[in-house]
Parts: sequence; structure tokens; C-alpha cells
Amino acid sequence: MHDSLTLQLLGEFIGTLVLVLLGDGVVAAVSLKKSKAEGSGWVAIAIGWGLAVTLGIYCSAFLSPAHLNPAVTLGMAIAGVFNWGYVIPYMIAQILGAIVGAAIVWINYYPHWQETKDSKAILGVFATGPAIRNYPMNFISEFIGTFVLVFALLAFTRGKFTQGLNPIVVGLLITAIGFSLGGTTGYAINPARDLGPRIAHQILPIANKGDSDWGYSWVPILGPLAGGAIGALAYLLIP
Repeated sequence: MHDSLTLQLLGEFIGTLVLVLLGDGVVAAVSLKKSKAEGSGWVAIAIGWGLAVTLGIYCSAFLSPAHLNPAVTLGMAIAGVFNWGYVIPYMIAQILGAIVGAAIVWINYYPHWQETKDSKAILGVFATGPAIRNYPMNFISEFIGTFVLVFALLAFTRGKFTQGLNPIVVGLLITAIGFSLGGTTGYAINPARDLGPRIAHQILPIANKGDSDWGYSWVPILGPLAGGAIGALAYLLIP
């Protein structure tokens, strides 16, 4: 990893861009009309997101720690393994990368938005939403998923992985969270992954789009931040 903060921020930007491009991309492939992958379902989405995270890390780990997630950045700072002074710059770079990644998904699937009349399906490509809208329980679901994510990431630092294998293990972790815990809210477990694309949905001239559902947007921001923070504190309790 390079010592320059500028290069670290570039790494976080690139990594989060790739993460969202491939992650939102698989949701677009499954959800949009006349896509060759239309209807592939939750299994494709969960595996696709795990691969998206793995490849986002590989694309950026030579520049930065490849957090690619404000909740992870916050958790690492709380755990004492990351500089508090870098937390806000990292978060900004991650959100900007997510906006650009989502915009590229829009371009890639450009003809398909016109064919897709379901505005909720279109929003679901970009941002998460609850299966059952219950804000306290939706918050708890995002909290639990991100607690598992940050606690596990810190636990992984105690083990020894073959050089270069760690991103694959992190991808498996994301896939497991998606399969096991993600059915409630679509498992944002990452404020940048939700906020950046939601901003893109708001500002891009996407055919047939509806409301960006800002009333829900605090859940995939605050739930993961709280879960990541408590996950880091729980890790610190272990001798």
C-alpha cells in the first residue's frame, strides 16, 4: 500500500467504483427487462455481489487498505488500526466512487431502462429497500449484517492467509451475509454502496424512474455505521 493519502483516496475511489459497477450491474442484469439474465434471482445477486467486492479489493489494494465501505473505515479506526484523520476523506472518496460506478451501470444498460416500466425495480438496481418496511427492524438487520462484516474482517487479521487470498475470503463473507441475512433489506451493509447510487438515481435522467425513497435512506447509512462500530468494539473485548 502506498503511503500517500492522495493515492489511498484514489484506491478507495477506484475500488468502490468497481464494487458498485459490478454489484449494481448484477442487479440490473437480473431486474431489467430484456436483459439476457432477467429473472436469474437472488442466488445470482448474492454471488455477483461477493465477486464484486472481491474484485473491487483486488483493483485497489495496491493503493489503499481497500475498505470500500465507510462502516469498515469507521470500524477500523475504532479498533485502532486506522488513522482517525483519514476517516472522513476515505468516506468521501468511497461515496464518489459509488456514484460514478452507478452512473456507468446506467450507461451500460441504457436501452433497458426504457423497456422496464417498474420504477421500484429500477430503484432497486441502485439502492437497497426493505422486503417489509419496518424501520426499527430494517435498522437492526443492517446493524447485524455489518456487525458480522466488521467483526469478521478484524478476526481475519488474526489468521494467516496465503498471499493474495484475503480478498476471496472477504468476497465469501459478503456472499454468506447476502444469502443468510440479506433477505430483509437487500443488505447494504455499506453506506457508500447505498448512498452513492441513490444520489446517482436522483440526478441521472433514467427512463421510467420514480422516487429515490430518501425516507428510507437513513437506514442503510446509520444501520451499517452503528453495526460496524459495535462490531469493532466487540472485537476489542477479545484478549
